[in-house]
Amino acid sequence: MIYDSKISLTIHNLNLNFITLQVTGVCPDEITMVSVLSACADLGALELGKWLESYIERKNIMRSVELCNALIDMFAKCGDVDRAVKVFREMKVRTIVSWTSMIVGLAMHGRGLEAVLVFDEMMEQGVDPDDVAFIGVLSACSHSGLVDKGHYYFNTMENMFSIVPKIEHYGCMVDMLSRAGRVNEALEFVRAMPVEPNQVIWRSIVTACHARGELKLGESVAKELIRREPSHESNYVLLSNIYAKLLRWEKKTKVREMMDVKGMRKIPGSTMIEMNNEIYEFVAGDKSHDQYKEIYEMVEEMGREIKRAGYVPTTSQVLLDIDEEDKEDALYRHSEKLAIAFALLSTPPGTPIRIVKNLRVCEDCHSATKFISKVYNREIVVRDRNRFHHFKNGLCSCGDFW
Repeated sequence: MIYDSKISLTIHNLNLNFITLQVTGVCPDEITMVSVLSACADLGALELGKWLESYIERKNIMRSVELCNALIDMFAKCGDVDRAVKVFREMKVRTIVSWTSMIVGLAMHGRGLEAVLVFDEMMEQGVDPDDVAFIGVLSACSHSGLVDKGHYYFNTMENMFSIVPKIEHYGCMVDMLSRAGRVNEALEFVRAMPVEPNQVIWRSIVTACHARGELKLGESVAKELIRREPSHESNYVLLSNIYAKLLRWEKKTKVREMMDVKGMRKIPGSTMIEMNNEIYEFVAGDKSHDQYKEIYEMVEEMGREIKRAGYVPTTSQVLLDIDEEDKEDALYRHSEKLAIAFALLSTPPGTPIRIVKNLRVCEDCHSATKFISKVYNREIVVRDRNRFHHFKNGLCSCGDFW
């Protein structure tokens, strides 16, 4: 476990600043509150964000449109999208930013149908969507598998609102098709684009190829990515993962050696959790926390209990040439599981658990967390690089579509 001093210092300073303001009798204005709420959103600091909202109410700080927009954004990014919806519905005046924030917030939480309804409601109320609003609704369609709806809104942009699609809109469409498993259709869409696809779009294709077993195509596109962008480490990681899936360990090793020569390092997975207004960060296999023995004992207990409930480790996620037992051990040391174990040790039974992952949650951690939520009767909210996952009673809000 790594105690992230910068993040914790940020939260500590926010608390001290507000204590100082209260002691001196100075009430922060709306602009200050918007800035602080934005910081909470970036940190995923829900408890502090809730306290700030109650502070706004106690001090009768004017809830301007801008302040309400900041509250919507904060609650959505911190995992409480229902509270974001409540703030949105209580607003008497809304701007395009209000609508877009709500659409994007719902999309992040996999509530694509609700996001689409809000988008349609916006147009019914006479608010014309801008290019950012279309990115929001296309993202909602992507994260919820609403392919037909996505095509409809994409065509609507130019036909009804004369908005020329940008690379971000094309990227949403490619991402939507890729997530839906329509890799060849996504590739055809890319080839027909009137603008040059960027590397983000090509990486979406490779990621989809890896997930859907289109490994030869993924290898070809990944090699082209490296040729076009030789200094970006994620391109090498993608190719390395493709080779691991193909069990071509020598080629995987060569790619890793190329990264070493270029001084590149794979971004390590890490998971953060807020506890008593402090942020703790875990990395895979780390044992620096004072309670690391108890944490690893809890991880072992979790493994035993969820196996009894039917969990089967997804060892194919371990892209290493090692035996099955070692692969299982590697999976148990993932940062998400360490953070959840720490939360189970540190919070009362039944308390919701909220964690933030810097990368996309892996298939095994996703499966394990479903079982943990059921076995330990906990709601577990995971914010990863792409979206939110709400685990409850053995199910995930994403419907295993992410």
